[in-house]
Amino acid sequence: MASAATIELAQTGKRDLLISLEKRYQERWVAEHLFEVSAPTPEETEGLSPAEIREKFPKWFGNFPYPYMNGSLHLGHAFSISKIEFAAGFHRLSGKRVLFPLGFHCTGMPIKAASDKIQREIEMFGSDFSGFVAEDVPVANTSAAPAKAVDKAKKGKVAAKATGLQYQFQIMESMGIPRADISKFADPYYWLKYFPPICVADNNAFGSRIDWRRSFITTDANPYYDSFVRWQINRLYSLGKIKFGERYTIYSPKDGQPCMDHDRSEGEALGPQEYTGIKMHVVTWSDAAAKAIEGKVGGRKVFLVAATLRPETMYGQTNCFVGTAIKYGVFAINNDEAFVCTYRAARNMAFQGTTDVRGQVQQLLEIDGSVLVGTKISAPFSINPEVYVLPMDNVLATKGTGVVTSVPSDSPDDYQTLMDLRKKAEFYKIDPSWASFDPVPVITSPTYGDMIAPAIVKKLKIQSQKDIKQLAEAKEIAYKEGFYSGTMLVGEFAGQSVQDAKPKVRESLIEMGLAFAYAEPEGLVISRSSDECVVALMDQWYLDYGESAWRAEAEKALARLETFHAETRNGFEGVLAWLNQWACARNYGLGSKLPWDPTFLVESLSDSTIYMSYYTIAHLLQGNIDGTKPGLLNITPEQMTDDVWEYLYRNGPWPESATVPKEKIDTMKREYEYFYPFDVRSSGKDLIPNHLTFCLYNHTALFPEDKWPLGMRTNGHLMVNGQKMSKSKGNSMTMRQCIEKFGADAARLCLADAGDGIEDANFDEMTANANILRVHTLIAWCEEMMQGASNLRRGDKNFHDRTFEEEVFNLINITQRHYQDMQYKDALKYGFYELQTARDWYREVTADVGMHADLVQWWIRVAVLLISPIAPHFSEHVWTTVLQEPKSVHLARWPESRPVDQAVLDAGVYMRGTIKTMRDAELSLLKKMNKGKQGQVLYDPTKPRAVRIYVATAFPAWQDQCVQAVKDAYVPEADKVDDAKVRELLTQRGLIKDKRAMPFVQAFKKRMTQFGAQTAFNRTLPFSETQVLREILPYLKKTLNLVDAEVMMVDVAKNETTGNFSLSIIESAEPGNPAFEYRNV
Repeated sequence: MASAATIELAQTGKRDLLISLEKRYQERWVAEHLFEVSAPTPEETEGLSPAEIREKFPKWFGNFPYPYMNGSLHLGHAFSISKIEFAAGFHRLSGKRVLFPLGFHCTGMPIKAASDKIQREIEMFGSDFSGFVAEDVPVANTSAAPAKAVDKAKKGKVAAKATGLQYQFQIMESMGIPRADISKFADPYYWLKYFPPICVADNNAFGSRIDWRRSFITTDANPYYDSFVRWQINRLYSLGKIKFGERYTIYSPKDGQPCMDHDRSEGEALGPQEYTGIKMHVVTWSDAAAKAIEGKVGGRKVFLVAATLRPETMYGQTNCFVGTAIKYGVFAINNDEAFVCTYRAARNMAFQGTTDVRGQVQQLLEIDGSVLVGTKISAPFSINPEVYVLPMDNVLATKGTGVVTSVPSDSPDDYQTLMDLRKKAEFYKIDPSWASFDPVPVITSPTYGDMIAPAIVKKLKIQSQKDIKQLAEAKEIAYKEGFYSGTMLVGEFAGQSVQDAKPKVRESLIEMGLAFAYAEPEGLVISRSSDECVVALMDQWYLDYGESAWRAEAEKALARLETFHAETRNGFEGVLAWLNQWACARNYGLGSKLPWDPTFLVESLSDSTIYMSYYTIAHLLQGNIDGTKPGLLNITPEQMTDDVWEYLYRNGPWPESATVPKEKIDTMKREYEYFYPFDVRSSGKDLIPNHLTFCLYNHTALFPEDKWPLGMRTNGHLMVNGQKMSKSKGNSMTMRQCIEKFGADAARLCLADAGDGIEDANFDEMTANANILRVHTLIAWCEEMMQGASNLRRGDKNFHDRTFEEEVFNLINITQRHYQDMQYKDALKYGFYELQTARDWYREVTADVGMHADLVQWWIRVAVLLISPIAPHFSEHVWTTVLQEPKSVHLARWPESRPVDQAVLDAGVYMRGTIKTMRDAELSLLKKMNKGKQGQVLYDPTKPRAVRIYVATAFPAWQDQCVQAVKDAYVPEADKVDDAKVRELLTQRGLIKDKRAMPFVQAFKKRMTQFGAQTAFNRTLPFSETQVLREILPYLKKTLNLVDAEVMMVDVAKNETTGNFSLSIIESAEPGNPAFEYRNV
C-alpha cells in the first residue's frame, strides 16, 4: 500500500500563478454579487400560476449540512460540499436561479465542553498557560469505577484518536490559534464569533458559489433563529410528536445528561440494546468462592445475573457460563440483594432504577471468574431447577453482564461449549457431573426439529468453541429459525409461536421477581468529554419517531425522494425500520431553550431538521449572521411569533395580533414558496441513521407534501492517498491547507475525480499536483490558439473536421447527462479528459493541413463551459481574458448541442482503432526482433516499407452460419441465448468441431451484451470503410513513416496475379476489421 504521508511540491511557480488568478476572480465574483439570488419579483410573476412561474423562472436549491463551529473545515467537508458546489455550477449553466446557502451550527455540547476545559486549564496553568510543564500526564479516569490500567489505556486511546494532545489549549494551538488568544475561548460564545468568518473565507478561497446573505448561526445567541426553532418545537409538541415519559437513552454520567450522536467522539448511531436480566440465586458457592465472599455481603441474597435476548429459552437451561479471565464484582443492589456481574454492567444498572441509589455503584468485593466455576445456582423456569457455573472461552466482558445463561438446545455457542467441556473436563478443571445435564427440547422448527442448535452445529461441521466464525453464522441461523418459525414445546405458553410467547415469558419472569429489565449501549459510546456512556432510564422529552402513522408518512416521503444510489435508499429503509423515540432535550451545552420548560435545551439533532427552509428567508430577517442587526425588511425577532411562522410556512390564517405588516411576511413567503422544497441535500452517509432521516420525519409533520425534500445524496468518507485521514499518518488536511498547497481548481478537479459512490473516496495528491500542470498547460494552449487564430485554416470542413465536430457534440451530451446524475467523476472524464483527447487526435490527424479556425474557437468555448462547474477559476480566466467575453462565465449558458450522427462517430472509432492496431503490430514485431524472437518474418520494419490494407465487404461463410445459429437460439422475451440450442445447431451444420466456432460465438454474445441483440445481429457498417481509410492514408503514411500505403478490396486482392500477396492475410479481413500487410520497398 502506498504511503499515506502527504507529498512535498518541488516547484510552485505554476501553482502560484494559478492561485493569483483564482484570487483575482474570487474578488470579482464577490464584487459583482454573482451568487446572490432572489425569487422573481411580483412584477415578473404577475398573472402567472405557481406552475407557470416555475416553468418561466426555473430554480435549483441545493444544500449541505451546516458545519459545526468548533474548528476549521477539513478536506472531508470540502468533498461533501463539492457535490453541491459542482451541481450549483451546472444548474446555473442550465439557466436556473441557483440557491446554495450555508449556515453555521453551534448547538450542542462540544463547544461548551471545550470552553469549560479551557476554563479549568486557565485555573490550572494561568490565563497564558505559562504554568504548564510538558510531561507524561496520565489520562484522567472518568468512570465511577476504581482506577485500573485498562481504563487508562482505553481513555488514552480515545484521546489519541481525537488529537494526540493532552489539553484543550494544546488542541487550540495546533489549529493555529496564538496562545495569547486562547483564553478568549473560555467563553463558549466567542467560538460563535471566531470560526464562522474562517468558514466563509475558506469557502471563498475554494470558489464556492454560496449566497452568504442567507447565513446564520444557531442557538439562542441568534434571536431570529431561536424564534424559528421555538416555533418548530412548539408545533411538534402541539401535534403530539414530542412526548414526555420514562425511556432508555444513551447517557453520560460525567455530563449528567443524554449523550446524543453529535455529542459523541465514538459510537455515533449506537442506541440502547434491551435485555432481560435473569436472576440466578446462588444455592451453594464453590469452595474458592465461598472463602472469597465470606463476611463481605452483609447477609444479602446473592444472584448471578445473566443478560439474555431470548427469555423464552430459559426452560432449557443446563448451566451458566462465566469467563475465567474476567474480573467480576459482587454489587449491593439494596439491603437484601447483591448481583454478580461486571463493573460495566453494574454501572448501567445503577442508572436504570435497579439499585436503591441512582447512579451509585456499591461494589462489595471483586472476584475472578475462575473462582466462580463449580458454584450451584437456581435456574428460573428451567426443567433443571439447579445447575452449575461452568467456564467458557468466548464470554465477553464488554457485552451483557459477563454471565451467560446456557441453553444448548437453542444456542450453538452453548451447545458446542458444553460438548467441549464434556470431552475435556480435566483440561477445563471441572467435575464431569457439573456438565452432565443434557440439552432440553424447548422450541421446535420445521427445518431443524426439536434440537435447533445441535442440528445447525452438525450441518456447519463445527468442531470446537474456537470456531468463532462458523459459530457466529450458526447463531444467526438459530435465532432467525427459532424466532420466525419456532413453536414452544414446554412451559406455560407451549404450543404458541415463539414470536407470541417471547414477550409473555419475559413479562412472567419479571412479575415473579426472577428477572428484571436491563439495557446497555449497542457498543462502546464515548462522549466528547471522554466519558464512557451508559444506558439510563429517565423521564425526558422525546420525539416519537417510529410511531406508526408518522413512520408511514416518512416512508411516503422516502418513496418520492431521489436518492441517487440504491445503497442510500436501502440505508433509509433500514433506519426507518428500527428508529424510535429520540431524546430532544438536554440541560448542558448551547442551544435554544425548550419553550415550555426552559431548564432544558433543544438538542443539536432536533434543532437542525428543517432549517433549510430558514435559508429561503434568512437574509430578509437578519442583517448579519448572529441576528444582532435586522435584515432587509427591518423585522424584529419579537415580531416573529408562532402564529406568524404558521402563516409563513404552513399557510395558517394571518394573526390579528401580529405587530409586523403582512406585506413584509408576504415578501418572505414569496421567497419560501419559490425556492422550497430543496432539490438536493448532500451529506456523508453517516448521517442517514440520524439527521437525514429526522429531516424526512420533521418535514412530513410540519410541511405540506409539495414542500417535502426532493433529493438527498450521500457519499462515503474521503481518504487521502489511499488511507483514512489521520494526524498520526501525516495525511490529515484542512480545506484551507489543501487550497494553499494545490490551488482551488487543482483541488476541485481532484475532488471530482475522487469518486461518487457511497463507498469511501480517495483524494490522490499526485493527481492534484498533476492537475496544476494540466490546467496551466491548457490555459497556455488556449491563449496560443486565440493569438494565432489568423494562421488557422478556414473555409469548407473536411472529413476530419466533421468527425471532430461530431465527437465534441457527443461529449457535450454525455457530460450533460453525468452532471444531471451528479456523477462528477464521469463528467470530468468526458467533459475534460476525453474532450482534450479528441482535440489531441484532431490536431494530430490534421497536422498536414491544420485545424479549422472555427472549430478551434468553438472547442475552447465548449471546454471552458463543460468544466466550469468543477474548475470555475480556469474557466473564468479563459472566458473573459482569452475569449474576451464581457460577462462572467457564471452568467454563461450550457453549450448548444444536438443529436449526434452515430455513423460519423463509428467512423472515427474505426479510424483510430485501425491505426492503433497497425501501429501496435509494428511495435510488437520490433520488440520481438530486439529480443531475437521474431522467427521468420515477411519484412524488416527498420527498412523502407509500404502497406496494403485489405477491406472485406462480407463475412466468412462459417461466421455467418455461427451468427445465424445464435440468432435462431435467441429468446427475445428473456433477452437470452439458449446455449444448448446453439450447440445443437452448430452440430447440425457441421461447425461444432471447428475450433474457430465456439470462441467466435462467445465473442459475439459479448457484443450482444455490449450493444444489444439487434445491433449485433445487424452486421452492416454505417459508413464506407474504403472512404474512411483513404481519408487517413496521408496521416497513416506520415505517422508510420511509410513510403506508400494503399487500400484494396479483398475480391480485387485475391484476383491480383502480380506482386507478393499473402492469401491467408487477405482472407482474415472482415467488415469493420481490415487486414493489413507490410512489405519492404
